[in-house]
Order: sequence, then structure tokens, then C-alpha cells
Amino acid sequence: MTFWAQSVKSQRRHRQKDPTLEMELDQGTVDQEPGRPTWKRQIEFTLAGIGCAVGLGNIWRFPYLCYRSGGGAFLVPYLLMLLVMGIPLLYMELILGQYMRRGPVQALAKACPLLKGVGLATVAISFIMCTYYNIIITWGLYYLFSSFQSPLPWQSCNNTWNTPNCTDRINPNTSSHSSTASQQFFNYRMLERTGGVEESGVLRWELFLLLLLAWILLYFCIFKGVKSTGKVVYFTALFPYVILLALLINNVQLPGAMEGIRFFIVPNWEKLLELEVWVNAAAQIFNSIGIGFGSLMAMSSYNNFNNNILKDTLAISITNSLTSILAGFVIFSAFGYMSHLQNIPVSELAVDGPGLVFVVYPQAFATMPVAPLWAILFFFMLLCLGLDSQFAMVEVMVTSLMDEFGGPLMKFLRHKEMLVLAVCSTAFLLGIPHVMQVGIYVFQLMDHYTAIVSLMFLAFFEVLAICGLYGVRRLSANLKEMTGNRPNIFFKVCWMFVAPLLITIILVFTIIQFKPARYEDYVYPPWAQGIGWVIAMASIIWIPLGALHTLWVLPGTFTERLVKSITPYALENERGGDTYPNIAVISSLGRETEKPHIQTNL
Repeated sequence: MTFWAQSVKSQRRHRQKDPTLEMELDQGTVDQEPGRPTWKRQIEFTLAGIGCAVGLGNIWRFPYLCYRSGGGAFLVPYLLMLLVMGIPLLYMELILGQYMRRGPVQALAKACPLLKGVGLATVAISFIMCTYYNIIITWGLYYLFSSFQSPLPWQSCNNTWNTPNCTDRINPNTSSHSSTASQQFFNYRMLERTGGVEESGVLRWELFLLLLLAWILLYFCIFKGVKSTGKVVYFTALFPYVILLALLINNVQLPGAMEGIRFFIVPNWEKLLELEVWVNAAAQIFNSIGIGFGSLMAMSSYNNFNNNILKDTLAISITNSLTSILAGFVIFSAFGYMSHLQNIPVSELAVDGPGLVFVVYPQAFATMPVAPLWAILFFFMLLCLGLDSQFAMVEVMVTSLMDEFGGPLMKFLRHKEMLVLAVCSTAFLLGIPHVMQVGIYVFQLMDHYTAIVSLMFLAFFEVLAICGLYGVRRLSANLKEMTGNRPNIFFKVCWMFVAPLLITIILVFTIIQFKPARYEDYVYPPWAQGIGWVIAMASIIWIPLGALHTLWVLPGTFTERLVKSITPYALENERGGDTYPNIAVISSLGRETEKPHIQTNL
């Protein structure tokens, strides 16, 4: 008899012996464990999920990829990938998180002990990213405070930081060695960057204090856990849409705006024959929704057990993509305006990655009526978007620490607020190199090896663990136990075939097309590339270590250990634990009870 059949029979016998649990399931009301908070209102989780998924990538990465992929041609594969990969994989993560009632570390250790290291890797990558993601918020604060003046400081070349090759606007006949006032403000005023990673420079005290302010803002938004985050997201998740709509109304009235919008929505069908366009579309869906970061899985663990997850899945994923498309209209209308000013086609504008937010768009503001007002609104919107995404990345770390070491940590720190403070303080200290003059090179190096290299490996193994080894049948049974309904055939086909195939293609393409990190024309030296691979391995290494540790602690021959390692709850069963998630009555004021250990700490 298979282990799966034994596991099902074991659960049935266990439930027959437990009349209390059977009564609760019959009534359709399964309460939560003591001490674990839940969202006060379910809309708070939905808004927090939207805030987590909708971030700075919607404002710059989506328009940039769309621009590079020929405009409207990118929308076709983008929407298709949303349907067959984005929505099903988000649904998968939310089901597992809500059912296991744990963060990604313990949830994946229960689901697939062999790949429990995937959970540890999600925590590691989220923590690494939160140390440098807050730098973008820091830059946004710098631009926000700099916008309270007229004219805007990046509007002209008559400033002390400008060089002789500064120009007020790009002109096709201008020398390739010249740079705009907006570029020079970013490079020479805000960053005061050095010539390369070999030159560390000095600490930029203005950026240091703004980084501290960013972490203070973040701490006071999340220090009470879901109670405080649930209140903050009402503003941070909704307000950006007010500003985006205001910017769109303003931009479409500018001369040349329609040319930019036409470039955005009219496909260049020849581009659809290029594999890179399809891979970029899939990667954008993947990165934007946040599959593999563990953030949404951690937040869904605070849901009510019987929550209808499909509604949240559709709300988060569709709102995320609609936001990207809305941002596309805003950005491309500004592109059309800039092409009108420079008298060149939209396709020939100089657009490059994150510079879209801090160089290209501020340059467009400089010539708009009431420029400071639009700049203030835009960078305040970036602050809200950045904080929302940062909430989720910090929450992954806090949730995982509480799940694994809640008892000892509370004895030492007394209050969860102190744990949040410790996590934020550690991430702040690790972010200090980014606010030195060499900071932009450190930022680009970490982003390249974390957001591109690590995430693709992590996502592949997460889908292997949940869809492959834990199995679609178990995932469907979990959903039925929580909501009374199984997933339809569409989700099952996507989980079993489509999503694993697409992620494998993306991973292979990422490896084949991999290029060393660079920033503009600067190529990192070999020793810096080596540090980049160390950063990448800081998260990936937990996957093989977790597998080796599981095989080491399980009893029996190697074959028996291997079979047990892909059996859900195998580590719990060896310790005499339950074969299903703990279920009890929640009390927000109750003390945390002793929880059974489901894995040996690494």
C-alpha cells in the first residue's frame, strides 16, 4: 500500500477518534490555534496581498519590458502567462499557507520534508531583498523632499553638481557623451557615485538619515503584526491608484501623448516570434505577483481556516496586472510627450531599467505645468508602493522566527514588537553600504544575483515540492477541507503540467542567457562577481542542506528514508505529532501554547 493511502487512512482513523474535531468540521467552522492572530477583517488580507504584489516593479519594470519588447506585442504573452501561470501558482501558495497555518519554512517542511530547505530559502531571499529594497524607498524620499521647490533641481544644468556635458534635454544631434540634467541629479547630486565598486567613497549622510527614516516608518506600520498592517494597508494599497489616475488625466492632455499610448497598445506582431518576449512576460508575472518569496504564503497563514481563497487569488492577481496596465498608460503617455519635445520616435527614447523612475519620468515632470505638484504626488505614490512590498518581506522573516522559535524568543524579548525591532534594525545595518558613494554598484550587484539568479532556482524547487511531490491530489483535498469545494480542472491541469513546464523553460533560458552583472557601461571585476555568487548562494544553499538534513534525521535504510522524505508530515510522524494542522480556538489575548516541533532546527 502506498504511503499516500496510509496517510489518508491514518487521518481518517485519527478523526474518528476525535469527536470534537469531527463536530467542528461538520459545522464548517474550524478555529485557529491559540496565540496566532488573524486578520480582523478579510478585506485587510486582500488589501495587504494587493499591496505586496503591486510595487515598484509595476511602475518601472512592466513599462520597461513592454517598451523593449515592441509595445503592445508584450501584452499578448503577458495576459496569457497571467492566466496559465500567475493565477494558478498564487492559488497554490495561498492554499498551502492557509491550510498549514504556518509561514513558508514550516509549511513546506510539512508538505515535503525533502525540500523543506525551499522554505528556508524563501525566508533568506526575502530578508536579503528587504535589506536593499528599502534603498529604493530612500531614493524616493530624497526625490520627494527635493520636489518641494520651484523650479525642480533636475530641471536645469545651472547647479553646482552639473558638469560641462550637461544638457537640458536629449537631442538626436547631441554628443553621445552628454547627459541630461535629470541623469546628473541622480548620479552626481543624490548618489555622488564613485567610478566603480573598487572605490567605496564616503557615507552619504543625507541618504543614511533617510534610510533610517524609511525603516522607522516601516517599523511603526508593522510592529503590531497583522493588527497594525491591516489598518495601514487601507491607505497604502488604495492611495497609489488615486495618484495614478490623476497622473493619467494630466498626461493624456499633453501634446504627443496619444503617440505614446498608440505604441503601448498596438502590437508589433513580429516580436511575438521572439522567444525572449514570451520568457520576459512569464518572468514579469512571476516577479510581480511574488511567487517564491513566501510573502503571500506567510500572510495567508493568518487567514481564517474556512476563508474563500479563490476570491483573494483573483483579486490580488488581476488587480496587480490591471495596475501594471494602468501604469503603462501613464508612463507611455509621458513617453509620447517626451518624444514630441525631442522630435524623435517613441521607439528611440533612452529608457533603461530603474532609471525610468528616477531619470526619465522626473525629466518629463520638469516641463509639465505645476511640475512640483506632480513630482510630489508621484514620489509619494512610490513611497506607498515601496512600503507595501516591504511590509510583506519583513513579515516573512518575523512569521518564520515566531513559528520556529516563538517560545524562546518571547521569553527573551518579552514582546513581539521587540522581535520586529530586532529584524528591522539588523536589516537597516546591512543596508548601510548602499548609502555610501559606492552604493549604486552594491545595489545593482545584489539585485542582479538575488532577483534574477536565486529567485528562478527557488521558484523551480517550490513548484517541484508542492505540485510534484506534495501532489495536486493532496492540495485539492486541503482546499475541500477548508472551503468544501475542490479546485476545477483548469487549476489541476495548470498545477500538473503547464506551470512546471513554463518555470523549467524560464530557468533553462535564464541559465543559457545569463550575463554577469553590470551597471550602465561599467563591468564588475571578477572578485565582485564572486561576491555576487556568494549572495546568490546565501539563499539557494538551504535547499540541498535541508534535503541532506532530512535524510540524515529520518530512520531506516537509504531507500526508506528517501520514500519517507517525500511523504507529507513524515518528520512529525517520527516525533509522534499530528498528521494535520493544529486546530483550536483563537484568543488574541491568550498566551502562546507549546507547539509540536515539526523539524529539527538547522
